Formats: sequence, C-alpha cells, structure tokens
Amino acid sequence: MAPTLEEQQKLTDECTELPLSLPKEKGWRTLHLYQFQGFWCQSAEIQSIMSFQKHFQANDTDIVVASIPKSGTTWLKALAFAVLNRHRFVPNSKSHPLLNSNPHDLVPFLEYKLYADNQLPDLTNISEPRLFGTHIPFASLGNSIKNSDAKIVYICRNPLDTFVSSWHFVNKVKPESGSPISMEEAFDMYCKGIVGFGPFWDHMLGYWEESLLRPNKVLFLKYEDMKEDGAFQLKKLAKFLGFPFTLEEERGGVVENIAKLCCFENMKKLEVNKIGSSIKNFENKNLFRKAEVGDWVNYMSPKMVERLSKVIEERLGGSGLGFKVFP
Repeated sequence: MAPTLEEQQKLTDECTELPLSLPKEKGWRTLHLYQFQGFWCQSAEIQSIMSFQKHFQANDTDIVVASIPKSGTTWLKALAFAVLNRHRFVPNSKSHPLLNSNPHDLVPFLEYKLYADNQLPDLTNISEPRLFGTHIPFASLGNSIKNSDAKIVYICRNPLDTFVSSWHFVNKVKPESGSPISMEEAFDMYCKGIVGFGPFWDHMLGYWEESLLRPNKVLFLKYEDMKEDGAFQLKKLAKFLGFPFTLEEERGGVVENIAKLCCFENMKKLEVNKIGSSIKNFENKNLFRKAEVGDWVNYMSPKMVERLSKVIEERLGGSGLGFKVFP
C-alpha cells in the first residue's frame, strides 16, 4: 500500500532533523559527510536510503548489484544486464540496449535513482528478474533483501586503485564554485575511512563475510580477477544468477560477445556514454576514465603506498580477503 502524504512528510522531517545529531566531517565533494548507520554519506543520501529501507519490498527473483564507488560498478551493471537479457537481446546485435542506454539507466540505483528526491517508485510493473544497483553497505540493505531469496553480486577493487579513481572522479564532478580537493587531503581522509559509503574496509567485509556464510546469496567478485580472466568470471556470474551458459552458447561465442559488448573500450566510445547524466548530476563521460589495474603507481608516493598498505593489512588481515599491492 502506498504511503500517505502524512507518512511521507513525517519521513522527510525525520531526514531533515537527523543529520543535526550525526557525527560529521568535511566531504570530498560536499561541505559535509555524515556518519549514518556506521558509514559516511551525504545528507541527501540519508533521506533516499531511509525511504528505501522503509518501503522497498524485495522479490525472491531480484538481483542487486552492489559496490563501493569507483570499483567497477558500471562494468558489472552492463555485464549483469547482458547476461540476464541475452535471449531477448542478442549480445552482438546492433540494436542492443547497451549501445543506446547507459548501464545506470538499465540497472537503476536504489538510492540515487529510484528513491532519490523523495520519490516512492512503483516497481510492481518491472519484469522479473528485477535488476537494481546500490552502494549501500550490506548491514543497511534492510531485511526485505536479506531475508528473501534475492541475490546480491558484489564487486570490489584494490583500494589503491579505488582511491586514485575516486579522487579523479570527485574533482571532475565537483561544483565549479568549489575548489579541488588535493590528493594529500583526500588520501588522509580515505585512510581514516572518511569517504562516501566508507570506511572501504567495512563495506568490503560486510559483503565478503556474507558471501562466505551464504555463497548462494552473495557472489563476491574482484575487479582484478575479472580483468585477468573475464570469460571465467562471466560464466561464474551467469551460473550464480541462475542463467548459466549452455555448451552451445559457449561454442557459439556468446560469452566472448558479452565480454566484448561490455568492455571498457567499447563502452567509452559509445555516444550515449559521452553525453547526458544517468546518475543525478554526474555526467556520463566522467564515468569512464582508464579502467586500468595498477594505475595507482602513477600517482601515489612510496609513503602513501606504505600507509594505505598498512591500513589494508590492519583492517582486512585475517579475513581471508586480500589484494596484491603490485599488479
């Protein structure tokens, strides 16, 4: 049942007052980041997250693509969409939706799109399996998703590369009135965990631990593994989603066609990814930079590498989740 105007207003009032009582720090891109439910986010995101938590009802067939920002989100959304819809849209077809729509339009963010700006979307008419995206940590996904048979695919990336990618992105999308954030300042905040939807280690561990407890519920992918052996990872993804490739499909080159369709080089050159904004005010062209493994070596000093490597070891050590520092 749709919420009444009174209920909507009550939630809006709660969200307006809540940041006043939360710990806050200077944001990378905005004046402040607030510590909400154990992670850092902007005040506008608090409202959409609370609305999502209160109103979203998961279906058992739902699939949620989750990540911390700048760790392969756009790529994974494209791959998941192509895998799930390969019988409707042939991967090497010239009319495939991914050639004319940004992946974030085809796989909408729960917090940035569907529940943003005080919207309460009607999701009942979306054909199953429904495919959504989120940056929200696992602990805050809400019981509707956790207690259903909905599947979650999580992607993470070496924190050194994620930091460099995040820093570049933030300075591209920062309002013209604001001054760029220096790499040194951003790095200090990152190592302290003060970054959107961070600390990054808590974000990763939430999904990592759940993937160990419930491997049929959460598939945990690494950006570097997908770069190294895309076909193997793509077949693993399809199997997890319940849409495994047949031998006939493999022999017919379907796996390779999907990988080629969704690869960075192809996605970046598409006109639809050079214009417009699919995520709020973020221009699509800023979503595609280099997509390289190990690009951090071009930006980070030995001292920075040493500090962040120590943070990674302290926070992730003993969890079974690790990253190669050098590519």
